[in-house]
Amino acid sequence: MAATETERNDSTIRTRSYQNESYLHGFLGAVGDLQKERAFQDVVFEVGNQQFPCHRLVLSAASPYFRAMFTSGMVESRQKTVVLQGLDAGIFKEILSYIYSGTLHVSLDKVQPLYQAADLLQLDYVRDTCSSYMAMNVERANCVDLYNFADAFCIDIVIRKCLQWIDRNFAEFSFSDDFFSLSVHQLTEIISHDELNVTEEITVWEAVVRWVQHSREGRLHHLPNILPYIRFNRLTSDLTKAISEHPLVREDPESCDVIRNLIRKRKFNPVPRLGITMEMVLLSNVDVGSNEILFMNPQEGKYISCGYDELPDTSPLTRAMTVTSDNDIYILDTKELKNKNVLSLFRYYHAENVWEHVSRFTMSRGPGDSLKSCYQLLLEMDRILYYIIADRHGTGLAWMRKYNQHTDRWQECSQLQLDDTAYFFSVVSCGPHLYFLTSTEVHRYNPGQDQWMKRTPPIIMDEVCTAVAIGTEVFCTDHDFTKTMLYDTKSDCWQKLQGWPRSLFPSHNVMDLYLSLFALDNQLHILLSYNSDFEKEEDHYLVYVYDRAAGAWQDLKSTLPGKTYIVQASHCSVARISLPYLKGE
Repeated sequence: MAATETERNDSTIRTRSYQNESYLHGFLGAVGDLQKERAFQDVVFEVGNQQFPCHRLVLSAASPYFRAMFTSGMVESRQKTVVLQGLDAGIFKEILSYIYSGTLHVSLDKVQPLYQAADLLQLDYVRDTCSSYMAMNVERANCVDLYNFADAFCIDIVIRKCLQWIDRNFAEFSFSDDFFSLSVHQLTEIISHDELNVTEEITVWEAVVRWVQHSREGRLHHLPNILPYIRFNRLTSDLTKAISEHPLVREDPESCDVIRNLIRKRKFNPVPRLGITMEMVLLSNVDVGSNEILFMNPQEGKYISCGYDELPDTSPLTRAMTVTSDNDIYILDTKELKNKNVLSLFRYYHAENVWEHVSRFTMSRGPGDSLKSCYQLLLEMDRILYYIIADRHGTGLAWMRKYNQHTDRWQECSQLQLDDTAYFFSVVSCGPHLYFLTSTEVHRYNPGQDQWMKRTPPIIMDEVCTAVAIGTEVFCTDHDFTKTMLYDTKSDCWQKLQGWPRSLFPSHNVMDLYLSLFALDNQLHILLSYNSDFEKEEDHYLVYVYDRAAGAWQDLKSTLPGKTYIVQASHCSVARISLPYLKGE
């Protein structure tokens, strides 16, 4: 008892936990060997026509489903052979492989039955990994299939990705067999979106006509319920008249009444569609007091500058920016007071081309004497914003808070203690995790467990200056652009990319070289800015795109406006922007 009192009262005694990863891997490896050797197995599962000898203890530790089966007095707890219904033998074999090895193998042909099995057996990691895998692999060939599956199992992250793909490709998609297979609920969900990529509202009406006519007898009665989703205020009077006189409408008196009531009572959505959208990089003007943001797409030669009076009149150096998976753009602005920091969160509204204040919180003066000595980042993962503050001056600490926009609350997360201090580092969101990268350390943050875990570092890089995630891979480069590395988050392996353009731009008298990676149209790009004249404070910009097949960087010959811009993240933020909504120069 005395020792306990001493520990409680003596503030100099600190407890620190140590985790032996080699023991954890070795233990799991030993369990896997027991399974292969069929040693100590005490239960047999019968799935289909196959039998799988296993260990009750191992399965109970891995899954609440098996724990309940073996400990709650169920009849299976006393049986030597347990029959599992509703599972495929091959999928169950993959599940067992994961339980005994910790490694999960996922592919498009088996991700859906793997998710169903994980959902049944209450294996959260397998289920969440399958969800992320489906969300990252939505494409033309599988979009509706994944949408239907996600809709049946209420997998929000996959539903959002499928709807985003349909929104962006609606004009082409609306002629496909997959479009004709949509239910009326799915159709109205899609055409209700502001983000629908159509240049004219008549395109939506024409798509509805094709959908109804594909199965006229079974679908015509749905037309009155679909019509309110057509934005008649975006149509000319001639087009509205033409719709009113269309054979489908004239055949159904209720549809005629709906259109008349919509026009007379003006019951329609006044918001225009996003129309033609383009992926654009967002850069901030570095001038103090400037609220200018540059939207650029160097591949298309588009450079649009906009000023925003709604943003605080502070230095862009005190801000952090991010673009979410839902294409929302956020800026977190920091203001230092006597003994605390005030942080204001702003969200961009595409249709109005304005920023709106959404949250404000204060915290005691953070690491060091000032936030100016720290690196601030704003990242998003599964609709949660994460604000990261990392000290660049010796402590090797990174603090993190998360923001839930539904509850408007900020909450502290587990802090990260680095083994070595590093001036250069990057943080990226990739799949269901955050990754903190330096030249000697990589840490992965698991939001479900609020824990950081060590991963394999790049080793051969002197520093990690900038990093960006594309799919399940993370790309990073050093400050002098001498090495570009690829990190595969699934296999925890690194490889060096071939080709680098350090010698391709004017290297003589190059000063103040800054660079930032970004992903545009799913391709790796890099933005370089430098000064080549001691007397003139004039920045030069270069943009390269990486050709992975050729293993080479190509100069896009970009011409940015003659101002100084900064990147407010580990990489350039990229968003899909509706060009008609930008009222810039």
